[in-house]
Amino acid sequence: MARLLTLTLNPALDLSVSLERLVPGTVNRTRETHLTAAGKGVNVARVLVALGHEVTVSGFLGADNDGPFLRAFEALGVEDAFLRVPGETRINAKLSEADGQVTDINGPGAAIGDDAWQRLLDWLAARLDNTERRPAAVVIAGSLPPGVTPERLAALIEQLREAGLPVWVDTSGEALDRAIAARPTAVKPNEQELATWAGEALTSAEARLRAALRLYAAGVEEALLSAGPDGVLWVSARGAWQAVPPRLTVASTVGAGDTLLAALLHGVVEGHTAEQTLRLATALSAESVRHVGVGNPRATDFPHLQQQTRVRRLNDVDAGGAIA
Repeated sequence: MARLLTLTLNPALDLSVSLERLVPGTVNRTRETHLTAAGKGVNVARVLVALGHEVTVSGFLGADNDGPFLRAFEALGVEDAFLRVPGETRINAKLSEADGQVTDINGPGAAIGDDAWQRLLDWLAARLDNTERRPAAVVIAGSLPPGVTPERLAALIEQLREAGLPVWVDTSGEALDRAIAARPTAVKPNEQELATWAGEALTSAEARLRAALRLYAAGVEEALLSAGPDGVLWVSARGAWQAVPPRLTVASTVGAGDTLLAALLHGVVEGHTAEQTLRLATALSAESVRHVGVGNPRATDFPHLQQQTRVRRLNDVDAGGAIA
């Protein structure tokens, strides 16, 4: 198994609330409520650990309320390399309704000054110089906190790539645009995010494939598109692949994308075939929607979920990002 690093620049304490239906302006009764140390990179780390990898987590945490993160990292068995900054880590509310709709109420996060950013860069440089602790790949996931601009994110990606590290990115908005321009190894947008970048509505399978091919042609070696029940597209040097998950009752989609990214990275670093990799990643992402949290590869019926996941190769992909 591999040594991997996740960077969560804007983590959060996630207040996940399940309810039948959200009715604004009224008193709503919850079915379940959970407060979890989270952030997309932390969620990715949870999956990678479950799949057997040695994981280091880093980024920025508010020093005033890092207790839940300390306990979570200890329970996970990950190396805590988060840099503490003054103030509190934000609390995000995620309201999941019975029909699968999720309403996110996210805070901006603690402001990151120049000194804190430089501390992170210095730590990364030292870690990359340490042959015993150097990661096999880096995942940068989540939004950017105040003080960390999309330009800084792009420069970070370029520095890590120049150092010879695979860099997997999951972010959105302008940060996603700048990240793609910096040519990370992998990017995992959802339909809306990729549609915004591509400048066209992805209302058909052909449009989704066309946009994923454009992403690959832009220099992203592993172009991964998650389209919910319509499945997953993965375009790389291995060809263009599609997977459709089994139909399941959706309790919460929070964590599904993080699960997909982590499981696909697992398959790539372990050298699994494209079919094996995409089948596991898609099935594990589907498993996650049945409950709050990330996918559980130890679920008793997980082998059955993999069997129910349909995977097919669409065709080869040439260097220009076109179907060959």
